[in-house]
Amino acid sequence: MATAVQPLQGVYTVDPIHSTFGFAVKYMGVTTFKGTLDDVAGTLTVGADGAKLDGAAQVESISIRTPEQFRQHVLADDFFAADTYPAINFASDSVELADDGSATVTGRLTIRDVTQTVTATGNWSPEAELFGQTKAALAISTVIDRTAFGLNWNADLPTGGKALANDVTLAIELTLVAESNEG
Repeated sequence: MATAVQPLQGVYTVDPIHSTFGFAVKYMGVTTFKGTLDDVAGTLTVGADGAKLDGAAQVESISIRTPEQFRQHVLADDFFAADTYPAINFASDSVELADDGSATVTGRLTIRDVTQTVTATGNWSPEAELFGQTKAALAISTVIDRTAFGLNWNADLPTGGKALANDVTLAIELTLVAESNEG
């Protein structure tokens, strides 16, 4: 991946209206269950020393609304334990924005107070101006083993196998607003 001079410069904050933290997991071996955490916050700082991305997603903002019993199960101790661990956090160790539009972000993902190093890949979009704001975008994804973060719940299926796969795809879509545009 060829990297030119940093294509973005300055501080960008995550636009919470236009950004999501998505997840997808194979369910019952036949379908993929998808959801999002919609309350996201973060900052991308790009300077002469490189780029750094820090962010968080609030577990209570999970897109599961009904049935209420299912929502409560996912927020409870079997999964996220949201009362004890209300956020999923990320702090980058490296951010590579290549001149071909590709992006690689490596850093520390923390879920349920367990931190693992992950690498996500995807693409970035250069700055554009709309409604008086300068924005850029970063879309990255990775696959994690949920059990490495203490998300261990599962159930045996009557026909064999497990209700949930261990591999979970995380898809992060960030709209980034240049700090000079903020109020």
